[in-house]
Amino acid sequence: MKVIKITPRGYCHGVVTAMNKVAEVLANDEIEKPVYIIGQIVHNKNITDSFLKSGAITLYGKTRKEILNQVNSGTIIITAHGIDYKLIIEAKSKGINVIDATCSDVYKTHDLIEEKIKDGYHIIYIGKKGHPEPEGVLGISKENITLIENKKDIELLDIANEKICITNQTTMSIWDVDKLMKDVTIKYPKVEKIKEICLATQQRQEAVFKMAKGADLTIVVGDIESHNSKKLLEVSEKKAKTKAVQINSIFDLDYNILLNENIEKVAITSGASTPTILTKQVIDFVENFDKKNKKTWEMPEPIEFNRIIPRIRNKV
Repeated sequence: MKVIKITPRGYCHGVVTAMNKVAEVLANDEIEKPVYIIGQIVHNKNITDSFLKSGAITLYGKTRKEILNQVNSGTIIITAHGIDYKLIIEAKSKGINVIDATCSDVYKTHDLIEEKIKDGYHIIYIGKKGHPEPEGVLGISKENITLIENKKDIELLDIANEKICITNQTTMSIWDVDKLMKDVTIKYPKVEKIKEICLATQQRQEAVFKMAKGADLTIVVGDIESHNSKKLLEVSEKKAKTKAVQINSIFDLDYNILLNENIEKVAITSGASTPTILTKQVIDFVENFDKKNKKTWEMPEPIEFNRIIPRIRNKV
């Protein structure tokens, strides 16, 4: 079967940096143990499980504060999504060793928001409610930041401050951000707009928009918890007008969809936290898939992940 390998795809620099930091911590005997990750280091269960085998315990909770309350000693690793800096101070006051793996793009947005608040602005922040990245941003100042996710939230806005700035979560859809910013501008014509979509997110979304148009189906390889993977699926369906499915690995793919007589060309991409080897396995399976040869419908052997995931290659 014909495969369109969408590029760029897969790991972004923030994910690579975060994963390598965990690996370095686990390999360093001088680092205080046990090692806890405050939420998923990146949104991919394969990575989380691999690090658990090596001694990094991923902790879960509704908020980062709730998660931190579970730790009283050892080392914590802040995920790529960032955190309320006051929680880092709180952890250090308890004698906990803190390793910060926050993505540089997330910190860039934090710095921008802090500067705008100092200049007297109220911040409208476009983001996914319940996602750790907006949670970290709201920790900067709940009084001066309002989180919105959709048009209904805009209708409920009631901001008295004449100085308003709107910005966004780094992994949002570039089209969703554009639309919401336009809607906010209608309500607040003088609003200052600053888009903070990270370059890796933008490039991957634009690549799907351009390359999925020539396909009959798009397969997005990405964990169900991965926000940026979900956005790639949305871009394919809503912007490129190409049917899409999201799978964690080849074993989630119902090969019956490939037997459809209208499916001849398949575009394949992957989220920013998807292990490269999983995407390669999907590409190999689809490329070798023959509707007339049942032997090619058989699933491959499961992949054995290393105890510590090695330094990363970005391309398949």
